[in-house]
Amino acid sequence: MAKKDVNEMSFLDHLEDLRWHLIRIVAAVVICGLVAFCFPSIMFDNVLFAPQKMSFPTYQWLCQMSHFFGIEDISFCADEFPFIIQNREMAGQFSIHIWTSIYAGFIVAFPYVIYQLWRFISPGLTSKEKRTSTGFIIISSLLFFMGVLFGYFIITPLSINFLGTYSVSSEVSNEIDIASYVGLIRASVLASGIIFELPILIYFLTKVGLVTPQFLRKYRKFALVIVLIVSAVITPPDVASQIIVAIPVLILYEISIHISRIVIKKENKNKTNVRTS
Repeated sequence: MAKKDVNEMSFLDHLEDLRWHLIRIVAAVVICGLVAFCFPSIMFDNVLFAPQKMSFPTYQWLCQMSHFFGIEDISFCADEFPFIIQNREMAGQFSIHIWTSIYAGFIVAFPYVIYQLWRFISPGLTSKEKRTSTGFIIISSLLFFMGVLFGYFIITPLSINFLGTYSVSSEVSNEIDIASYVGLIRASVLASGIIFELPILIYFLTKVGLVTPQFLRKYRKFALVIVLIVSAVITPPDVASQIIVAIPVLILYEISIHISRIVIKKENKNKTNVRTS
């Protein structure tokens, strides 16, 4: 059956259309999750448990930087971390396996998720805006994957290094539950992926008239405070880690200002062309 014109669709028709897009999204996430579920050794041994080994590339780089600047930080150059990962529940490992597979499925299927959401809103866009859909999907996906990699290779190692070596007394040994360990990586990766979507968010807020380049420049100082707060939430409570996380987010904010300026410039140009035609 042919799809109804967007102007002829009722509210219930829009809900029905949204339902099918959501079904396709869930199906894609489940399929990708099932694939990840079938390869636990790759997902856990090679990916999730890699940051708790001192051979992880980030620790090697931080150790080299410590020697270069004359900082003897044994936490970056140690042979191993002073903690073990354990499971304390009967169904703990099975539950972690399932939920980790679902999150992995969402990350892998993210471009398709964005594509389905774009298909839902595209009928209400102009033909010119529809032509930019390919670029939107590619850019938003790249930003998300860049955020995921940043969270995995920067935030996760810094968090594990700080929290895994922190000790209030030699009488206490760190035996970390697998749910806590995986939850830390999951939060770091997904939070970074979402934060890196800031330019896309600013683009749409500018399109609907909620923000302008002048507004973003005027409240840059407040944005800096918010960025530092967010950095403090998703990183260990040490200044170096917060600065490392805050720098790329501030760069994204400056890029967002530039994007907002371009959007406003194009809209003003289109309005001028309409008046003169």
